[in-house]
Amino acid sequence: MHIDIDKDVCIGAGQCALAAPGVFTQDDDGFSTLLPGHETGSGGPMLREAARACPVGAITVSD
Repeated sequence: MHIDIDKDVCIGAGQCALAAPGVFTQDDDGFSTLLPGHETGSGGPMLREAARACPVGAITVSD
């Protein structure tokens, strides 16, 4: 599984970090970023929910 965050689209709403706090966090500017070790999509069942929760669709999860 691969996770992509479009930094040009992200508005820093933080819904991903709320839905999957073990995978996503927010950087110093408030934008979404992956926690180290989760670049390949290891994040459990809430990973896809976090992508769906993004209000601007900045997160893509692909197999």
